Amino acid sequence: MRRLLVGIAGGTGSGKTTVARKIVGHLPAEQSVIVDMDSYYLDHSDIPAAERKTFNFDHPDAFDWPLLHEHVEALLQGKDVDKPVYNFVDCVRMKHTAHVPAAPIIVVEGIMALHEASLREKMAVRLFVDNDADVRLGRRLMRDIHERGRSVDQVLDQYFRSVRPMHLGFVLPSRRFADLVIPNEGMNDMAVQMVAAGLAAALHADEVPLPATVMPPHR
Repeated sequence: MRRLLVGIAGGTGSGKTTVARKIVGHLPAEQSVIVDMDSYYLDHSDIPAAERKTFNFDHPDAFDWPLLHEHVEALLQGKDVDKPVYNFVDCVRMKHTAHVPAAPIIVVEGIMALHEASLREKMAVRLFVDNDADVRLGRRLMRDIHERGRSVDQVLDQYFRSVRPMHLGFVLPSRRFADLVIPNEGMNDMAVQMVAAGLAAALHADEVPLPATVMPPHR
């Protein structure tokens, strides 16, 4: 059976997770799985709790790339994997894992999904979800305050200290590697539907047909 790897990148709060879920939602049941890069942050349980929250989680070195590559390769070979579960409140990897069954379409989504060449080369389609910086910051504030127990000052300090610089230095430059740029995140339902239809058709074709209605990336 043919298997396709799809990469979805974008800045924090851009809507890449929403896009990934909507694409999967338009595909037949059991035809696709999502591998979120947030699950592959390195474990910091050996570091004092106070220091963990000052760690730069937006740099490429924050991720467990060898494990991510191992799991992606296994999924491409039709093997199930057990991905890590990350606790963002305490900034540690949990002892339990989450089972990810093999599927024809594997979607890797995360801020660094298009950063590393060796991962990009395995992808049949590379997407970048674009959104305004103020929208992304607002979403980041709401998420970190309500889901991760952070204060407004803590979120803003992290944003200006590491999130914004790393976005400009690593995430945004990866946009040039995208086959397609999807603006306005999950609200662009036509783009999402066309990408999903193209992927479904590509499972039985020699090439991946790219939907003409999606905005092409700026080179």
